[in-house]
Amino acid sequence: MAQQMGNQPMIVLSEESQRTSGKDAQSMNITAGKAVAESVRTTLGPKGMDKMLVDDAGSVVVTNDGVTILDEMDIEHPAANMIVEVAQTQEDEVGDGTTTAVVIAGELLQKAEDLLDQDIHATILAQGYRQAAEKAKEILEEEAIDVDADDDEALENVAATAMTGKGAESAKDHLAALVRRAVQSVADDDGVDTDNIKVETVVGGSIDESQLVEGVIVDKDRVHDNMPKFAEDADIALLDTAIEVPETEIDTEVNVSDPDQLQEFLDQEEKQLREMVDHIADAGADVVFCQKGIDDMAQHYLAQEGILAVRRGKKSDISALARSTGARVVSNVEDITEEDLGFAGSVTEKELAGSEAIFVEDVEDAKAVTMILRGGTDHVVDEVERAIEDALGVVAATLEDGKILPGGGCPETELSLGLRDYADSVGGREQLAIEAFADAIDVIPRTLAENAGLDPIDSLVELRSAHDGGDNLVGLNAYTGEVEDMSDEVVEPLRVKTQAVESATEAAVMILRIDDVIAAGDLKGGQGDDDEDDAPGGPGGGMGGMGGGMGGMGGGMGGMM
Repeated sequence: MAQQMGNQPMIVLSEESQRTSGKDAQSMNITAGKAVAESVRTTLGPKGMDKMLVDDAGSVVVTNDGVTILDEMDIEHPAANMIVEVAQTQEDEVGDGTTTAVVIAGELLQKAEDLLDQDIHATILAQGYRQAAEKAKEILEEEAIDVDADDDEALENVAATAMTGKGAESAKDHLAALVRRAVQSVADDDGVDTDNIKVETVVGGSIDESQLVEGVIVDKDRVHDNMPKFAEDADIALLDTAIEVPETEIDTEVNVSDPDQLQEFLDQEEKQLREMVDHIADAGADVVFCQKGIDDMAQHYLAQEGILAVRRGKKSDISALARSTGARVVSNVEDITEEDLGFAGSVTEKELAGSEAIFVEDVEDAKAVTMILRGGTDHVVDEVERAIEDALGVVAATLEDGKILPGGGCPETELSLGLRDYADSVGGREQLAIEAFADAIDVIPRTLAENAGLDPIDSLVELRSAHDGGDNLVGLNAYTGEVEDMSDEVVEPLRVKTQAVESATEAAVMILRIDDVIAAGDLKGGQGDDDEDDAPGGPGGGMGGMGGGMGGMGGGMGGMM
């Protein structure tokens, strides 16, 4: 890029740089964003289709989960990545609704493009979209239905809705009950931390053989064959230190002149290990979980005492055991007392997925639990696990907020009507942006109908006329094609919708406000198209892949996929 200054051109950007400005930049970014939304749109709803994603190494993922699809796709275009971030935010905050958020973002960009063509300025659009999003959150909160923390049916409906259309659908009622019980178990005064729900997957058996263990499964076996495999009414000790003779901090050298001296050393070590084991036995422990190593001799002594011991346990397992059994983690074996021990009705070594694991069950108040998910093949189990993670997130959000919304495009129809009324009260050109926002929200019920093989126009008209008549709990039943009351069966947490609207709006506004894309390096093609003497990390290759998408975007997403 050169600016004329007197008779001398002034060079500002290097020759390799490529710059796209104004309408071209906006159009290019909007196209990229829309293409991302389009790639997941067919997965929305109970009748959504799945995607098969194959990576460079040939490993295959078959999924319906929006955020997984976008993570697995090799997206290079920077504007497209902003839309991917919407899905990631939604996943982190609520766990479900990722496809909804991305599809809304894509539709907001589509509507904005039409208004930009009519010479409405991007700043006015951004302002209107933000106003509409604020109003949308108000409308959603007014429509929300209160739900109690002990309303098992509502919580199971929330879980089942999150799993609908995913690989777990065949056993969703059974899994929804497991999810509800798991989340209720780990809920405490601070809310719900789903990290306290451990998910183990087993290939083999059918999905409806999945179970919930009210306690913890530690993926280890006992350290010595002479130890018992089973302990009933067990007192449990948790150690984050090794049952070994501590090594000296500095390198030391001991010269032994007499074999007796060597024997003395060994006897001393044995005595120290014996004392450590005695401390544990005197405290009354029947089971020991150690985060670090256990010396061979100590294993022998523990086995003699009839204590079941596990070594090198994960830190997360030790903290889950502490929550579940009420034990305190001890850092010095000599200090262990009876008060530090936890309790479990049964500690058993059983087989899980072809290897041994320790099941700690029958605990008084299981604040950490484990779900065992089964399925016929790896792909099935992986997809069930993704569905369960979404369901855990939404049930946790429902327990924390106590508010739900009917599904089936019901809240979106209400939003669309409410925002149109609101647009009439707003003066200036922002009114056009708010109306565009209302149109964009309609994409959800429209897509649900399309994916279910129904006529989207008929379904939208029917939904609108029902809501216009004051029936604000009706949505589209994708199975029957009927418009009916959804509040008893298909429900989602309020937070799923508010977060989706919020993050989709933010991403769309950010993309619309960009009027200049300045990229270092030549953007003439995808990575590998650069001159041979330009190493991939050099100026030519640095953002080369991005250019495939930017240099016109083609019909789809050029360098994006």
